[in-house]
Amino acid sequence: MPHTIVVLDFGSQYTQVIARRIREANVYSKVLPFNTAISEINKINPAGIILSGGPASVHTKGAPKPKKEIFNLGIPILGICYGLQLMASMLGGEVKKSQLREYGRGKLTILKKGLLLKNLPKQLTVWNSHGDCLVSLPKGFQALAKTENSSYASIENSDKKFYGIQFHPEVEHSEKGVEIIRNFLFTVCKCKADWGMDDFTISAVNEIKQKVGGKKVILGLSGGVDSSVAAALIHRAIGNQLTCIFVDNGLLRLNEREQVKELFKQHIPGKLKVVLAGNLFLSKLKGVTDPEKKRKIIGKTFIEVFDAEVRKLGKVDYLAQGTLYPDVIESVPIEGNPASLIKSHHNVGGLPKKMKLALLEPLRELFKDEVRNLGRSLGLSEYVLMRHPFPGPGLGVRVIGALTSKNLRVLREADSIFIDELNSSGWYHKLWQAFCVFLPVKSVGVMGDERTYENVISLRAVTSSDAMTADWAQLPDKLLRKVSNRIINEVKGANRVVYDISSKPPSTIEWE
Repeated sequence: MPHTIVVLDFGSQYTQVIARRIREANVYSKVLPFNTAISEINKINPAGIILSGGPASVHTKGAPKPKKEIFNLGIPILGICYGLQLMASMLGGEVKKSQLREYGRGKLTILKKGLLLKNLPKQLTVWNSHGDCLVSLPKGFQALAKTENSSYASIENSDKKFYGIQFHPEVEHSEKGVEIIRNFLFTVCKCKADWGMDDFTISAVNEIKQKVGGKKVILGLSGGVDSSVAAALIHRAIGNQLTCIFVDNGLLRLNEREQVKELFKQHIPGKLKVVLAGNLFLSKLKGVTDPEKKRKIIGKTFIEVFDAEVRKLGKVDYLAQGTLYPDVIESVPIEGNPASLIKSHHNVGGLPKKMKLALLEPLRELFKDEVRNLGRSLGLSEYVLMRHPFPGPGLGVRVIGALTSKNLRVLREADSIFIDELNSSGWYHKLWQAFCVFLPVKSVGVMGDERTYENVISLRAVTSSDAMTADWAQLPDKLLRKVSNRIINEVKGANRVVYDISSKPPSTIEWE
């Protein structure tokens, strides 16, 4: 059985990034709620425990805390940011509000390397995000490093193997952050790099079998990476107990329905039902311009369509979804420790009680690149696995403003041209995501000596590793010029093309 590191989640949006960094080192990680019972932790028998960061202060009434017995398990513990403050305060140290808060990049000076900071240079650039700081050490602890405004930016109790760091080593902005995490894994916890996606596949298949038993599962197949991998994984576990349903909601890309049917036929043996519901969706979205209302209407209608299909199929117990962790942390605040809601996702959250379906989300703890690796272990083709992410609400959130058949047609045709040229130029697989956005503004143009007054199309292309952060892609001028010319010449209803050069943060990848 591979070694496991338990990550207790205190509401940080970086919690799963910690878990991902551990997996990248080929060590298994499991994210659990901060208040998980000690008995549940003991069942896992972890090699180490990490206390995540979080938005709370240890001084806030009702601030999330783990069971104090966690410090009596004889297991190495690493506290990150809020996790450091929490561990220190629970063990007798003192945490106060900082006179100078530390957000963004800072300079870390290492005073003593110990096991956690071994083989690192004396000074590092690290990423801070905290308003409190540790001012008095618990008994048995010593300082390993400091920053400009914190004397205890890293601490250790070498006898108990308790460590803390005030900054976030898991984010890319922290220099040598991965090395710090690896020091905890391999030097402190004595883990072996013996876990990979094949192990996840085996454990996930077993978990699905155990959870589902002999019951039936329904899954909404979109043809994207997430739902395709989820379908393949669940089918491997329970075979024809799974029925996949593809809903044409009228918000799909050009020729999407035909492509999905072919994809399913070739790669995912099993039951597939195609539902034509475009008219229903568009009628309910008529005149709606607010992005959140669009998402909620699309999500609600999606569930209504599924409810109808469930009734046709008879007894069905589970609704499977290809939900990934970035969807979860951007949509659902941790109970008792609310974080900021960025946007809602129609495939995250509770279902109406009348559906009487339980959720099955086998990819819920994975990032996109991990899902692709899982798909490879399941034998899916690179064509399927390397498709760019496509939002659940589809083109509904890529037509800014009201949805009409004309606007959707213009967007579909423009988007098809953009993707076609990216593939032809070899740029498609260099990008995390690329698409067109229909803007509800018109501009004057000239075509064939005649004045035109048509819509604007924005091109969006980003590079990223996990969608948590993203940079706009610097596509070649020649490619952008060709895409622009083709859209303006071939798509009736568009006479201007612009390029989005916003990064995430502060912008999001999608416009709505």
